[in-house]
Amino acid sequence: MGADTRPRAPAAPAVFCAALAAALALGTPAAQARCASPAAAPRLLLERFISADCAQCWAQPPLAPAPDSGALVLDWIVPGERGDDAPLAAAATPEAAARQAGLGGSAHGGSDVHVTDLPARPLGRLRVGQGPPVADYLGATAYFTPPAHPAGPYRLSVALVESIAAGTEGTPVARQLVRGAFDTTWAAPATATAAARKGQHWMELRPMRIPEGAQPERLRVLAWVQDGAGRLVAAAQSRCE
Repeated sequence: MGADTRPRAPAAPAVFCAALAAALALGTPAAQARCASPAAAPRLLLERFISADCAQCWAQPPLAPAPDSGALVLDWIVPGERGDDAPLAAAATPEAAARQAGLGGSAHGGSDVHVTDLPARPLGRLRVGQGPPVADYLGATAYFTPPAHPAGPYRLSVALVESIAAGTEGTPVARQLVRGAFDTTWAAPATATAAARKGQHWMELRPMRIPEGAQPERLRVLAWVQDGAGRLVAAAQSRCE
């Protein structure tokens, strides 16, 4: 399940190439068809947390969404008390601990689940895309168009996930293992007219390091946006054809 996922300073050529690839992922029709988010909006975000100390938690069937639920699923490995000696330590990320704490949860050496409903009609439009892997990096792009009456500042969370099929790597169910993540904020500029507000948008373009052991062809970009009140307003995941 991969090795150390701590961020490292990327070489300038890798940053440039990965960022350019991400821009192309949303900027051309052919690339959009290859690795971009579908038009249909998901209806809920299901986050499963596993302590790195709990190998059996990975091997046991967790809560799974119904096939027609329209759910986006994240599997976070939280650093355990045993540190690098924990059985799942290679896939643990500090972002997992921060995310779990932000949701008010705790794995307590085991597992935890958090489910967040998305609005039936997304309060804004979110699209994500990804470019091909370049020099151990993958370019990720998130493009958010806020509603006509913004409720910012908005918080964008982006996760690089590895899709793992059921029955492989010791898991009985399909998982989307988080390999890296980042958060950033944006405040929609104040404008006088609805027409001007309609033209506002936010694009975030980042190179994300592919951790050792991850299979690049299984990587996807998943993102969600929260408004100033902490409400989840939109979410999306890239799909590659």
